[in-house]
Amino acid sequence: MTYTRRKFMGTLSCAALGSTTMLSSLLNLKAANALVSPTYKMASPQNDYKALVCLLLSGGNDSYNMIVPTENTQYNTYKDIRSNQALNTSDLHRINPLSGGEFGFHPSMGDVASLFNQGEVAVIANVGTLIEPVTRKLDFVKDINKLPLGLFSHADQIQQWQTSVPQDRSALGWAGKMADMLRSSNTNTDISMNISLSGNNVFQAGNITTEYTITPYGQGSVGIAGYENASDSFSQIRAQAVKSLLEQQYQDVFKQSYADVIKTSQASHQLFSTAVSSVSLNTIFSPNPVSQSMAMIAKTIASRSTLGMNRQVFFVDFPGWDHHDELLNNQAEMLKVVNDAMKEFNDAMKELGVHDDVTSFMISDFARTLNSNGNGTDHAWGGNVLVMGGSVKGNTFYGNYPNMITDTILDFGGGIVIPKVSTDEYFAELALWYGVSPSDLSLVLPNINKFYDTSSSTAPLGFLM
Repeated sequence: MTYTRRKFMGTLSCAALGSTTMLSSLLNLKAANALVSPTYKMASPQNDYKALVCLLLSGGNDSYNMIVPTENTQYNTYKDIRSNQALNTSDLHRINPLSGGEFGFHPSMGDVASLFNQGEVAVIANVGTLIEPVTRKLDFVKDINKLPLGLFSHADQIQQWQTSVPQDRSALGWAGKMADMLRSSNTNTDISMNISLSGNNVFQAGNITTEYTITPYGQGSVGIAGYENASDSFSQIRAQAVKSLLEQQYQDVFKQSYADVIKTSQASHQLFSTAVSSVSLNTIFSPNPVSQSMAMIAKTIASRSTLGMNRQVFFVDFPGWDHHDELLNNQAEMLKVVNDAMKEFNDAMKELGVHDDVTSFMISDFARTLNSNGNGTDHAWGGNVLVMGGSVKGNTFYGNYPNMITDTILDFGGGIVIPKVSTDEYFAELALWYGVSPSDLSLVLPNINKFYDTSSSTAPLGFLM
C-alpha cells in the first residue's frame, strides 16, 4: 500500500490520539491555567473512599408514572387527570413507605420496588430547579426574574440540573466545582476525579476539572490509536513517529507543555486500562448500554486503589425520554433498562464491599404534565427522582408527593407541578456526604442559602446517613 506524506501525517492527527487521551490533555492544560484563578479553593483532603454515580434521564422522564399513588382517593384523582396515560393499579409494584402514603412503582420496576422496601432506595418527591421558593401566587409576567431561565426548554433545564444555577446559562457544573475543591483527596491527579461514560458534559466541568471520558466496553480508556499494539509494519512506523514527537524537546513552551501532557495522558490510559482489565466481577450485567456503563463504573471502583482514587464522581446519560408520543410503550421499555441497571449495579457494589461508600442518584430535565396530550405528555417542572446505596435511608419519600388535584397551590397550570424541593437541597445532601464542608456549600451551590441554613445541625433533606 502506498502512503503519501500528507496521508501519513494525517494518521498522526487528533483523531488518532483517542478521545480519553485528548480529554485528559485538556484536563491538564486547563488545570495549569486555572491554578491562579481567584475562585479556586482547595478543601482538606478526604482519606476514606466515596463515589457518586449520576444517571441522567435526558429528555424529561414522566416520573408521575414511574411512581403512582395507590390509595383509592389519590389513585382515582391520578386516573382522572392522566386519562389515557394512567397505569392500572393492579399492574403496579406496591410499596408502603415509612413516611406514609400508599404508592406503587411502574410495572417495569419490580427490582427497584424491592430495593425500596429493603431500605436501599429512597424517593425525592417533587424536586426541580428553583432560584427561590415559588408558589402558584407568583405572577408569571411580573416575577419572571424569579423563575429559572427557559423553564420548559430542554437545553436550559438539562443544563440547570447539572449546575443548580437556574439564573445563569454559563455556570459550571456542581460536580466539577466539588472536584476542584477535593482534588487533593486523590493521589493520582492525572486521571480526573470526574469520570464520564457519556462524553463531554456540564455536570463535571469545573474551573480546573474536566471529565475523564471512558467507554462502557473493552478496556474503558482509549489511548493513542495503534501506539501500544502496532501489529503491521506501517503501524509500527507510525507508533515510532508519535513516540519521537512526544519525546522531542521543544523550544516553544506551549509545544513542550502539550507534548508533556499527551505523554502523561497516554501513561494514565495505560494505567487505567490495565487496572480495569484485571477486574473480574461475578455480577452479571445486561447487554444494554446503561447496564454496561454501570459495569464499567463497577470495574473502575474496584480499581480505585491502583488508580489512586479516594473520591470519584461518575456520569451516565440515558437519552430518549421526551415522550410526547407513545409514552406508555416507550417508558415501559426504558424503565426496564433503568430497573435492571440499578439492580445489577447495587449487587456489584455489595460484591465489591463498597455498598455503603457509593451513592447513585437520578436527574432529568423536568417531569411531564399530569394531563395527557392525547398520546403522551408534555414538558413540565417538578417531578420525582431516586437515590440508591448503602448509606441511603430508604423506604421513605423525602419531600411531599403532590396531591394531584389541579387547583392546589403547587399547580402552575396545564398540569404542571411547581417543585417544592429545590435541586440545591437535593444536591447539598449529596455534596455534604461526599465531603464538602457546610461552610463551602455556597461555593458549589450558590443558591443554597435560600433553601437551607448551612450552619444547621440537620441535613437538608435527611436521606443520607
